[in-house]
Formats: sequence, structure tokens, C-alpha cells
Amino acid sequence: MARRKKVYEGKAKILYEGPEPGTLIQYFKDDAATQPTQKAGPADGRGVLNNRLSEFFMSGLNLIGVPTHFIRRLNMREQLIRMVEIIPVTVTVRNFAAGDLSARLGIPEGTPLPRPIVEFYFKDDKLGNPLVTEEHVIAFGWASQQDLDDMVALALRVNDFLSGAMLGAGIRLADFQIEVGRTWEGDYMRLIVADEISPDSCRLWDLRAAETPDREGQTREPGPLDDVYTELARRLGVMPSNVTHATKPTLIN
Repeated sequence: MARRKKVYEGKAKILYEGPEPGTLIQYFKDDAATQPTQKAGPADGRGVLNNRLSEFFMSGLNLIGVPTHFIRRLNMREQLIRMVEIIPVTVTVRNFAAGDLSARLGIPEGTPLPRPIVEFYFKDDKLGNPLVTEEHVIAFGWASQQDLDDMVALALRVNDFLSGAMLGAGIRLADFQIEVGRTWEGDYMRLIVADEISPDSCRLWDLRAAETPDREGQTREPGPLDDVYTELARRLGVMPSNVTHATKPTLIN
């Protein structure tokens, strides 16, 4: 088998050259989640679940007319995607106060927001991915005003789709982030959803757990899903409900 050419490697994924011009193969690793507020399950098999979950969400978006880079899943850890020019700005959509929004504005975590709030963060790990304004994005040439308008429209459509899918599974979508890329069809450029949509890019709260009173009979506030990767896959039907999360094999003497 010919050795594949690696194009990029990040914390959670590796990109290889694709079999056709304008395509890439995206490989999902088992590395830790990027959302520090979530309870992450065992690392073994996380990349497999993220591959399947991202396929589920990206395919659903494609079906309702929201363009994404996803073409098809190749195997348990890989999918074929369109090559795009990633805009160096992460788009975050917030439905409830949480994380750094609560810290910045002093709003109690879990507070419903009056409407979905869209924020932009400059993609630079060394700088801690700082919050930036539209003025920054335009002034530094990362994207045009038209690009920003299209990115907001894309993000809000993704929010509608994800919120409905999660709510049907007893999950509250507090916030999420997406990356957007440019793709060309001849001389025509358009923006599409890229990277991935998985528990690594979402803040999810369990509404079913909140329905169960605690020992004192008090109703609990929604909290993070236990083993978010496996539980989300189960509830969305991505994997059978009787399958447990894979762990390392135990040696028997």
C-alpha cells in the first residue's frame, strides 16, 4: 500500500491527500475533547464515535441545503471531504450563558439568552483563540463583510438543525462552534461548513437527568452528559443502545 501524504495534523484530526483532485481524507484521532467543561469518556474509540457523529450532523445539514465539506464516510475513522480554504475565525453560537460568556459578563451559567448570540474567535492556539469583533476580522483581511454575513447565516441555520436534533434526544445545546471554509466552483466562490461537528465542538446538557429529582427531592439543573461521546451516539441512533464504550482489553492469566 502506498504511503499517504500527510497535509496537516491537529489535536484531534489528521488530513491526508485525497484520491481525487480537490479532496482530502480526514482521520479522527482519540485525543481529548476541546471543551473543558464536558465530562469526557475514555479515550479509546473516541475518534470512531466522532467520525460517526460528525457524519450524522454533516449529512443532515447537506440534506437540508446547508453546504458542508463532507462527501462520505470511508471507514470507522476516516471520511472523504472537500478541500477548502479555512477562514481563520471560529464562529461560536450561544443559546445559553456558559463558559467564558458567563465569566466575561457575569451572567449565571444556564441563563437562557434572549436570542442566539454569534461570536468570532481568532484561530491561534498560542494566543488562546481570542474573542474578536467584526471590525477586527475585516480590518485584518481574514474575511469580508459579505463573508461575515454569510458565516452568521450559515451558523444560525446550523444552530436550528442541531438544536432540534439535540432536543429530540433530551439534550440542550448550550453553545457550539464551527469552522467555515471557502470553496470554488469555476470562478464562483462560496462558503461551506468545514472541520467537524461533534461533542468536541459543542457544549451539551442532559435534560433527562434534570427530570430526575435528587435525594432531597429537588429538581436538578441540566448538567453535562456522562460519557458524552457514547451517550450522544446512542440517543441519536448512531450506535446501538446496548453497546458500551470500548475499553482496553483485560489480560486474563
